[in-house]
Amino acid sequence: RPAWQDRRPSGDRPERTGAPRRDIDDRRPPRTAQDRPGWQDRRPGGGRPTDDASERRPSGPSIPEWVDVRELDPAVRSALRGLDSRNADTVAQHLVAAGGLVDDDPELALQHARAARDRASRIAAVREAVGVAAYHADDFAEAARELRAYRRMSGDESYRAVLADCERALGRPDSALRLVFEALAHDPGAEEVIELRLVESGARHDLGELPAALLVLETALGGRPTPVSLGHAELGVLRLATAYADLLEEQGDEELAAEWFGAIAAADPDDLTGVSARFGDDVDEGTDDAVGDTDDADDAVGDTDDADDAVGDTDDAPPAPSEGTHETRDDPAEGLDEDAAALGDEVHPDDIEAEVAELLGEAPPSRAALEFDHSRLFQEAPGQAADPEPEREEQHPPTD
Repeated sequence: RPAWQDRRPSGDRPERTGAPRRDIDDRRPPRTAQDRPGWQDRRPGGGRPTDDASERRPSGPSIPEWVDVRELDPAVRSALRGLDSRNADTVAQHLVAAGGLVDDDPELALQHARAARDRASRIAAVREAVGVAAYHADDFAEAARELRAYRRMSGDESYRAVLADCERALGRPDSALRLVFEALAHDPGAEEVIELRLVESGARHDLGELPAALLVLETALGGRPTPVSLGHAELGVLRLATAYADLLEEQGDEELAAEWFGAIAAADPDDLTGVSARFGDDVDEGTDDAVGDTDDADDAVGDTDDADDAVGDTDDAPPAPSEGTHETRDDPAEGLDEDAAALGDEVHPDDIEAEVAELLGEAPPSRAALEFDHSRLFQEAPGQAADPEPEREEQHPPTD
């Protein structure tokens, strides 16, 4: 039986006797203890920075001196407890700075919000802060992206109008209208309805549908609004009126638009709508004219009082013949304004889309719209019924 080495495939291979063999030690120079690296360098992450270097994150803008983390909402502070204490404090400072700067310096506020996101991107309130700051800084793409992330993380639907406005700002008015209709179908609150109607009117305007945009605002203001009916309205209503006046001016009805701007300025002494700054000269002139008209009216009242005194002094003068038993109005349009305001209170917000569709020829006229525009419009105001026809005296034939 052959030896075991003869059974190998190379068992009959001739032995290499003449090939020189280098020793392993000749392949590399000898190493001393001083040449060996330290133990930390032999780890897989030996080049990893130390704990002090690990804090080299994007620092963001410097924190203002006025920032106080105690001003942060308690719910947000509670959400930051999952972070380490130093990181949580830094994120809180950036969030407070973003909230304090969002109105005066939205660009810097956005930088603070982004710095907070770099450190705590999984916290919903941080994504909300970035979205709101981006919206104020006119970065609508980032605003929509961050607010959608916030909605997914928190389930909060309160930014539906802002998301619709972002779609409009990005040049997608059809998508904006779709989001508006989806939001209106979920019975939003009164303030959110105002925001949604403003976005809807703006989207209609972007589509070149100026009459439809006006109709949306008219109905949101109560139906057939007048500057006199504005009174001391809340800020949301004043914003609707401002947008309505802008569209009237664009339509060419500058006189009526000026009346609206004057009424808005009178109802907005703090100039929250910015009307006084944009139309300051026109509003001041209109106010002066209104004061002059009031003075003229007072003079007219004084003349009337003098005339009454003169009549009282002439006791023997026969009384003036009566022209009618019912009170007459000097201005026939005065009652129509009151009636229109009363009718406007009965307009339901759900009818706005139907009226807009009718105006655009997208649907047949709705029954509600017909009843509003025709059947009640020409009804006589209460107390203004026509006088009954006087009875004729019975005539008797002449007698001898």
